[in-house]
Amino acid sequence: MVAVIVDCAVYRDGTRLPGCHAGTAAAELRALADAPGDVVWIGLFEPTAEEWRTVADTFALSAGVRAEAQRTHQRPRLDLMGEVTVVVLKTLRYHEDLVETGELRLVIGPDFVITIRHGEGGELRHARARVENRPEVLRGGTGAVLHTVIEAVVTEYEAVVSELETDVDEVEESVFSPERTRDSARIYVLKREIAEVRRAVVPLREPLRRLDAGELMDVSDALRPLVAETTGRVGHLAELVESLDQLLSTAFQAHQAAISIRQNDDMRRISAGAALVVVPTLIAGVYGMNFENMPELSWTYGYPFALGLMVGIAGALWWVFKRSGWL
Repeated sequence: MVAVIVDCAVYRDGTRLPGCHAGTAAAELRALADAPGDVVWIGLFEPTAEEWRTVADTFALSAGVRAEAQRTHQRPRLDLMGEVTVVVLKTLRYHEDLVETGELRLVIGPDFVITIRHGEGGELRHARARVENRPEVLRGGTGAVLHTVIEAVVTEYEAVVSELETDVDEVEESVFSPERTRDSARIYVLKREIAEVRRAVVPLREPLRRLDAGELMDVSDALRPLVAETTGRVGHLAELVESLDQLLSTAFQAHQAAISIRQNDDMRRISAGAALVVVPTLIAGVYGMNFENMPELSWTYGYPFALGLMVGIAGALWWVFKRSGWL
């Protein structure tokens, strides 16, 4: 179990007890939390079925809770199962211009919290360190741990959305630039990435509303304003994600319109160029038929006249096309 338990702690009166580290077995942690109000927080990273079974046995989790905690590819949600609450969160990470998703599940009992992380996102070490410097918050028990995890996940969301905002701004600038650009593929990729963010952010509003309303667990006075703040941040992110998606849709429409306009411009230029060639070719064709009885056939100035006629008509057409913007 040393490899799978990436961090663990026992909190008593808002303070972390010594002797807890990644190598501590789940049973030892459970035994260490022997005072009323103690809270055990165990962090697991991609545990195998056997490793999860060992932790679940230590905390006497029911078969239903064990199954729910092992299910993958779930929407963010909150389920009350007796005295145990199962929370599912999506984690996001912006890496190499792509949004990587993962899952973070919490199994919350009266005196313990088990976080199960899948994917590279959702790392909680820094969040744990920050909240441990605020004992007045940690005295809120398992609710404080839950809020700490959600706040860390939401902070990652904000970082990802900020990167996407930059990308959308770049796409808008490219679409409306005078240069010929090929933005369709990038717009499609960005819309797909925003869809991933939406699937993580939007469903989280309901669990947070329930937590803020006290339906999940009792929220301490010190924790209540923090929960309300996080709920507001998630609502703002949801609105921002929808706005970015609409901006991309508008940018795509503008890009398609620009392509259509450029194609029309190209066709006009091609048509104008063809007209400049066709008229002299028509005149040359008429005078090249070599009939005996043709006007100006024996005229001394017939050849210069034909060339001048070609140049004159072509010049007049060029002037007309230039004024109309076709050239």
